[in-house]
Amino acid sequence: MSLRARLTGFGSYLPKQVVTNAELAERIETSDEWIRTRTGISQRHIAGEGENAVTMAAAAARSALAYADVAAESVDAVIVATATPDQGFPATAVRVQAELGMSAGFAFDITAACSGFVYALSTAEAFIRSGQAKKVLVIGTEVYSRIMDWEDRTTCVLFGDGAGAVLVEASDEAEVGILSTHLHSDGTYADLLYVDGPTVEKPVLHMQGRDVFRHAVAKLSSVVDEALAANGLSGEDIAWLVPHQANLRIIEGMAKKLSLPLDRVVVTVDRHANTSAASIPLALDEAIRDGRIKPGDLVLIEALGGGLTWGSALLRI
Repeated sequence: MSLRARLTGFGSYLPKQVVTNAELAERIETSDEWIRTRTGISQRHIAGEGENAVTMAAAAARSALAYADVAAESVDAVIVATATPDQGFPATAVRVQAELGMSAGFAFDITAACSGFVYALSTAEAFIRSGQAKKVLVIGTEVYSRIMDWEDRTTCVLFGDGAGAVLVEASDEAEVGILSTHLHSDGTYADLLYVDGPTVEKPVLHMQGRDVFRHAVAKLSSVVDEALAANGLSGEDIAWLVPHQANLRIIEGMAKKLSLPLDRVVVTVDRHANTSAASIPLALDEAIRDGRIKPGDLVLIEALGGGLTWGSALLRI
């Protein structure tokens, strides 16, 4: 019997410190209106003392395990998507494994920037379908505040910190779980969005915003079409869109393409800003826990990030 990969646990963690647009405007030449108009962002969470990629990821993972009522010792693998690890190595995932008290299984990181969670979810599904794992924690955790140039108003206002996690379990139920995933990359656009290498004293993020926006609209539209076509569906069949939370205008554009009203799109960018690989699991956790997304709902996720990397996944909760 063919195994399916079903999302059974959801969790998240947001740093305690909240920084509003007005507070940023006291430090750099910007305004609440300028930021809101261009991005839809009103605030972001910033990691403080004792909060880092590992601690946030572990907190989100514990929440997801508690939701699913699953013990950490029974998890076969931990996959962490992050572009902002606390160390070059070992992987953030093995640190999380230790934090959770796991002594068995395997753990590793994936780096695909803002697309990282979709890549990690696709990888988890492959392990489950092959029979190599039955329970996989998939985590997105980011501390972008560490790689911001806080004098550059075009980038520092866009990002925030946080972590989100899902537990993915093997299931023999038909028509539930991950129906398909679709991954792409094109390294010829790598210089549009990147972070300096480790030889630089203070690595910071660099982004050509207009070009990234243009590619996001085109490539996300294409990968959404790909997911629908692969499953013989149309946009009207989708119950919820849970997009990467980068920019409200991009999110609204995807909703329009799918003929989805905004009340069927999970939006957290206004409160979380862009948390990169953490943004989709953070949004999923919020919408599951507040009851918007219900068992049986068809959910589409999509993201584009540095690389350029992009991807989508279709899930039935």
